[in-house]
Amino acid sequence: MAYVTRGPNRGKIVAIVDIIDQNRALVDGPATGVTRQPMPFKILNLTKFRIKFSHSAGSKTVLKAWRLSDVGRKWDETKWAKGLAAKETRRNLTDYERFQVMRAKQKRNGMIRGEMCRLRALFRKKRRAAGKERKAQAAKKGKKPPPAKK
Repeated sequence: MAYVTRGPNRGKIVAIVDIIDQNRALVDGPATGVTRQPMPFKILNLTKFRIKFSHSAGSKTVLKAWRLSDVGRKWDETKWAKGLAAKETRRNLTDYERFQVMRAKQKRNGMIRGEMCRLRALFRKKRRAAGKERKAQAAKKGKKPPPAKK
């Protein structure tokens, strides 16, 4: 199984039926609407899926094996496919929807920044208290306080 990255069948999943030579493969995508054709390996990205059928099997055999292995559903559940779908959704946003996304990101980043500032201040407060405590203990013993750690 492979994902087509360029050309008229861009974004579709195909089954590699046969290897023609070191540069091309015979592919078929009966469930995705890709006709049987030679395709260069340069535009194919291999997926982790594999369906079993005989060498140079016909389109009906490939379709039957495709449906038995339920590749379409498995592909839709992958992180790769979800990322491609999200990218397509972002590409189709209107100007106002892009504005809404920008404002939501600003709000989220503001909340993160506020929480980080709060935690940083808490850490500094604890560090100052620990330093004062060290100095107080050193003064009780009559010794010079140890240098603060950075």
